[in-house]
Amino acid sequence: MNPSSKPSPFPSPVVTAGWVAAHRSELVLADVRWYLDGRSGAEEFASAHIPGAVFVDLDLDLSARPSRPGGRHPLADPADFAAAMGRLGIAEDTPVVAYDDTGGVTAGRLWWMLSVLGCPVAVLDGGIAAWEGSLESGPVTTTPVERPTRQWPTDRLITTAELHRRLGEPSLVVLDARSADRHRGADHPLDVRRGHVPGARSAPSTANVDGSGALLPAGDLARRYGALGVADAEEVVAYCGSGVSACLDLLAMEVAGYPPGRLYVGSWSAWGADPALPLETGADGAQGGGGADGPAVV
Repeated sequence: MNPSSKPSPFPSPVVTAGWVAAHRSELVLADVRWYLDGRSGAEEFASAHIPGAVFVDLDLDLSARPSRPGGRHPLADPADFAAAMGRLGIAEDTPVVAYDDTGGVTAGRLWWMLSVLGCPVAVLDGGIAAWEGSLESGPVTTTPVERPTRQWPTDRLITTAELHRRLGEPSLVVLDARSADRHRGADHPLDVRRGHVPGARSAPSTANVDGSGALLPAGDLARRYGALGVADAEEVVAYCGSGVSACLDLLAMEVAGYPPGRLYVGSWSAWGADPALPLETGADGAQGGGGADGPAVV
């Protein structure tokens, strides 16, 4: 049976640490920590993680090799992704709770990849800091499982060519999950060109969470995205620097009660690398709050 035909075991795409503790034996915890500053998520995992969690590597398990047309974090090949999840003991119908320590920025990528395949998944609200129990260190032994290969659904993605062709469509809202400074065109070492996709609205992913890293209440998120034009849009596309933090915007939209949006995986690392594609600089008319980058906004 395709997992998408089964009811979700989760009350929401985001669950509390208390809920996880009460259902711990029924799910797999996935540690998706990753750092833009070069620190090793694997080393942080080895040092301390929620008991029984498995480590999911953003670069090796969730992404293909970087390329100019694909950007810094293209989606993993479907067969490679299935093999990575199988190696970690995550079958198609295994409920997964993903966590990080950056407000869901990288955990959101695993959430998006599993959810679009119809697999049961949620994000731990507040990340590892919200866990009230003890932590453990060292390696974790997993029991590999067989997992079929499923293709990424094209209706949940948008290519550079399609986005370029549809620029200016009034029914399409494009959200930029990078910081407002990068959206306006400030210098940033990761951006080959400065600016944003023409018509995109600034919607920093970091503005979806509070100071503790917990997601804002659904009502606040609904108002935030409503002000960005999502409520009136026929279609919403989210992008960021490399297709990672944009997943947190898509997660927040779903928590707010809006229909699923589409991910531009190549994001600015693909668009900005092509000098033939247009760009804009400066602020847009629908700012979504937020300013400087957090520790892992990619």
